[in-house]
Amino acid sequence: MMKSAQTNIDPDWAWSAYQPEQPQEWTQRQVAHFYRRCGFGANPEMLKAGLQKSPVELAAEQISNRQESAQVEQESAVLARSVLATADAKNLPAWWTHRLLNTSVPLQEKMTLFWHGHFATGAEKVKDAQLMFDQNQILREQALGNFGRLVHEISQDPAMLLYLDSASNRKVHPNENFAREIMELFVLGEGNYSETDIRELARCFTGWEIRRDRFYFNRFQHDFDEKTIFNHSGTFTGEEGVDLVLEHPAGPEFIVGKLIQFFIADEGLQDPQLIKPLARMFRDSGLEIGPLLEMMLASNLFYSEYAQGRKIRSPVDFAVGFLNSLEGSTNLLELNKGLDELGQRLFYPPNVKGWEGGRIWINSSTLLARTNLMQSLLKRDETRFGQGSLSEYCKSHGVTTIKEAVDWFAELLLAVPLSDHKQSEIVQRCEMIDGSYETKLKNSLGLIVSLPEYQLA
Repeated sequence: MMKSAQTNIDPDWAWSAYQPEQPQEWTQRQVAHFYRRCGFGANPEMLKAGLQKSPVELAAEQISNRQESAQVEQESAVLARSVLATADAKNLPAWWTHRLLNTSVPLQEKMTLFWHGHFATGAEKVKDAQLMFDQNQILREQALGNFGRLVHEISQDPAMLLYLDSASNRKVHPNENFAREIMELFVLGEGNYSETDIRELARCFTGWEIRRDRFYFNRFQHDFDEKTIFNHSGTFTGEEGVDLVLEHPAGPEFIVGKLIQFFIADEGLQDPQLIKPLARMFRDSGLEIGPLLEMMLASNLFYSEYAQGRKIRSPVDFAVGFLNSLEGSTNLLELNKGLDELGQRLFYPPNVKGWEGGRIWINSSTLLARTNLMQSLLKRDETRFGQGSLSEYCKSHGVTTIKEAVDWFAELLLAVPLSDHKQSEIVQRCEMIDGSYETKLKNSLGLIVSLPEYQLA
């Protein structure tokens, strides 16, 4: 279904800004590609507005746009209070999904989701809804900010410490879980540290505890003796230990590689020569995330054949992207039950490694679950498009026939073009169905989102 990208790519060309030479080289399909990767799809108005900007302007706008609208913040706060009053973390996914569907800062939310998978923390173990909510807010506040600051905040986040069994770290028995994961999964990647480094770093974190749901440093349980980490020796504190990890030269390449995989292609673009220029820039900027993403998301590589259609939609991208593209709304609790069946339950990553993504998302079981989720969304009375029926929404955009609808849905939703034969087949099947125009429209939409082409982003 998805071909791997080649790796013999000139890095200078790859990371240079994409500058279409002719107006016809900058199309709605490319703008839709941008919003699928940098957010959760775009409705027709967003696509038209995006066409009026250059690729560089589009990326710069999303990077600088970090202030959520007052309306969304107010709605989100009201919903959050309701959810947190239940003290049940199982209600948090619906709160976040509401935000994903209504956000005015889609890249910030997309990066919040990235960091949620990167610094994976599961409510199944933590259980405390407030702590999970607070961590989510940290990820959002630092989503496009400084990576070092984010790592420091996560290192003392109560939900993370509970998840990795580090809520009470004693000098007589240092817990190595967080020390291992901050190096292996959060900052450096495998093979860039030794078991001795793990043991010594764990000693730095002794005395780190949680009291009254807050981080607390218990100096009586801290190991003040000398430690040696990455051949550096000293009586390092936990904060200094984190700094030593952040200063390791392997860190920028590890993070850049993960961002390329998340934003550009699931496979085939992990050539060290391709990663090094961005890693150098990331290091020289003091680990600022915004400038790194701005270069990446306006690049030749991002808009090239190596990127378009080279990612499999995650369940969240699959469902939220569908609704966002058609200004849809639905029952969020039921939507999240469906996402769980597809393998991505927000606030409940499968393990400390997060969601692996890529081809793992797709198998015979999840493909059937994807089709069933879309069918249930389309059949549900609560599902609205532009606050009305699907036929009313289509009519408001000048779409009045099944053929026009199939063409329009394909243009809005698909990352790869649909063949004329497939489009004609869908039109014929839907026109032959007994039922109202609304029923035929929903059938055509259901067929399109069940295609292999729609699984690609």
